[in-house]
Amino acid sequence: MSDTSIKHHSELTSGDFTAAENPFGLFAEWLAEASGSEPNDPNAMALATVDPDGLPDVRMVLMKGYDDDGFVFYSHIASQKGRELAANPKAALLFHWKSLRRQVRIRGTVAPVTEAEADAYFATRPKQAQIGAWASKQSQPLESRFAFEQAIAKVAARHLVGEVPRPPGWSGWRITPSRIEFWHDRPFRLHDRIEFSRDTPAHPWTKTRLYP
Repeated sequence: MSDTSIKHHSELTSGDFTAAENPFGLFAEWLAEASGSEPNDPNAMALATVDPDGLPDVRMVLMKGYDDDGFVFYSHIASQKGRELAANPKAALLFHWKSLRRQVRIRGTVAPVTEAEADAYFATRPKQAQIGAWASKQSQPLESRFAFEQAIAKVAARHLVGEVPRPPGWSGWRITPSRIEFWHDRPFRLHDRIEFSRDTPAHPWTKTRLYP
């Protein structure tokens, strides 16, 4: 008979994560484990914004970097998410790693990355992805897949040789967290949850253990 007591650590749990004092350090540990266990995109995260009427919007994006200043992703400025973030620069993120039975929830303020950061990341993308960024009018109506393929072909023809510059309407955002919650599955829904919070980035983190 398996041990399903609350005190039992499953094979997916290495130590007591609720003892951690730095959320970014704990996030780095969990992301590293997810990178070895998730079949696809361990850096995938749900991004939640709100429209002008206050109706929530959510979609999956890829985190392309993080540090003590926040979590970074890239997209088109004129996309739906870009317009919503421009009007209300606040967002929530969710990482869900099913293979580890873990979640990380993040809430905070949003600001554009610098031009230099956007240029540097765009230069690392595969050329076909760079061409696609020029050809796509993200979130706008598209009459057919063929029309999109034609647009891609036209952009590709202009950039047969040499580097593809970053489109002026393509950039990134950094979510600076005020809340980071770590959640780990336990038997009988008796989960472990801890939340790190701070009033501003200049303030120290406060840690609170939460009921599941």
